[in-house]
Formats: sequence, structure tokens, C-alpha cells
Amino acid sequence: MVATLLNEAKSVRALLASIDKQTRRPDEVVLVDGGSNDGTLELLEQWAADRSEARILSAPGATIAQGRNLAIRAASHELIAVTDAGVTLDPAWLARLAASLEDDPSVSVAGGFFVAETQGSFEQAMGATVLPAREDIDGESFLPSSRSVAFRRSAWEKVGGYPEWLDYCEDVVFDLQLRRAGYRFTWDPDAVVRFRPRSNLRAFLVQYYRYARGDGKADLWRRRHAVRYVAYLCGVALMARPHPLTFLALLVAGSWYLRRPVERLLAQASRHRREALLALLLIPLIRATGDVAKMLGYPAGVIWRLRQRRPA
Repeated sequence: MVATLLNEAKSVRALLASIDKQTRRPDEVVLVDGGSNDGTLELLEQWAADRSEARILSAPGATIAQGRNLAIRAASHELIAVTDAGVTLDPAWLARLAASLEDDPSVSVAGGFFVAETQGSFEQAMGATVLPAREDIDGESFLPSSRSVAFRRSAWEKVGGYPEWLDYCEDVVFDLQLRRAGYRFTWDPDAVVRFRPRSNLRAFLVQYYRYARGDGKADLWRRRHAVRYVAYLCGVALMARPHPLTFLALLVAGSWYLRRPVERLLAQASRHRREALLALLLIPLIRATGDVAKMLGYPAGVIWRLRQRRPA
């Protein structure tokens, strides 16, 4: 099992405790600290001191991709399970992912699932807006997040590991490289990790700006980003000429766009009734903020990519 961390002193104890509670104990745990200055490295070293299977590596300045590759190179086993900072692992997480690979030698990548553990209306709205429910996922085409995935070292080696030239979206590019190489994926929705989504709009905007910038750098999802620009341009053009039919068209389009997040939120409402109404009102704001962040971040990544191609 491997993970990278940076300044996670507030959350790392929960991650480490969840590693200790795994029903299948990891043969080895390699954790890479990317240069924390909040005591994270010290907490990791204290935890590892009486665990012979644990190794803590310090790599100040390492990106997530560099840290993961470093951890995997330091590991000695063929099956590699990867998770991330800021999460807790369900007790059966490692057992389920390992079984997916051990029970079927033709499978090279086992993707797990991830769910939000929310506190308050904003985080509840955030989880419903940006995170898929199980029924939203097509297991045949799902690209697993590296907060919940396992794969064979041989597959990692074949595609050259995580792309170290990317600071974000590195796990998506890694997944796509594995698919292009012909490796077989499987998905286990019960191999679950839990994490808290961003707790305010500013943090969310920065997160999605970086994600979209990574898309631009890696030349991912051109059509998806183009559709977003066109949709918003059409919306602005329609609003410039007010008319009852214009507002009706915008209302219908907006309702369709917000439909799935609202459905996900309502499915959770029985557990969080007091927060659900405010969360419902926050969904349009969160959706629009994420779209703005993407429309700003994607061209920044494209510009970066084009500059890399210029001759020296």
C-alpha cells in the first residue's frame, strides 16, 4: 500500500488508524511525505516506528505523481494498492481490491469507490454536486481515482508509471495509459474510501481550476470543455435579449443541468433533513463556481502545453 502526503497533520491520524483496521493487513506500507512543515512527517515516523511493514520516505518538493512513483519503486510486492491523503479506508478496502486481482489473473487494475463524509450544508451540497453515486458509474469505462485503486506493478512499469510532468490529473492520464496498453480493469463499489469534500467556495474554485488546468496540460476532454464554453456563451446571449420564452428556456436548461445533483441530495435527505434545504439552494452556486473554475483553468493548461512545444 502506498500514499503521498503533504501537510496533513489534521487528517493523517484517521488515515493511519484506518490502515491499522484493515481486515487484510498490508504486506508493506510505503508513505511519502512531500516536505510537510506542519508535523505530518513526525506523525508518520512515530506511527511507523513499531510497525515493521511500514516505511516513511521524505521527498521535499515532490509532486503527487513523483511521490507515488517513488513509493512504488520502494515497494517490493507485485500488487500495489494506492490511496491518498485526507481519506479513511473502510476495513475491507484492501481485502476487496486485492481479491479482485488475485482471483482473476487477467485483471490488472481494480478500482474502488469513494464517498463523501460531510459536515454541514455546504459540504453536503458539495458532495451531491461533484461526486457520483454508485448508480452513476459505468464499471466498464470507469477511470478509478488514485485515492482508491490497486494494480499490478508490471502494468505500472509497462506504461512508465504516473506521469511526473503533471501536477494534477495524473491519475486520469495514468488510467488512460493503462487502458491504451490493453490492461483489463474491474470495479468494486464496495472497496470504499471516505473523505471530506472542500468546505468553502474558494477552496473548491482553486481545486477545480487546478483539475481543469491539468486537463489542458494533458490535452484531455476537448469536447467536454468546448461544450461548457458554448453553453455559457449561449446563456449569456439569451439573457442579453430578455423575453419570457428566453427565461423559460434557461429555466428548463438549468433544471436539467442540476437534475442529477438534486437527485443525489434528495436521496440523502432522510439522513440530513435539517441541512438538506440549505444544501439544495447551494447546488446552483457550487455548480456555477466549478464551471467558472474549469473555464479559467483549462486555457491556462493549454497555454502551458503549447509553450512546451516551442523550440528552444
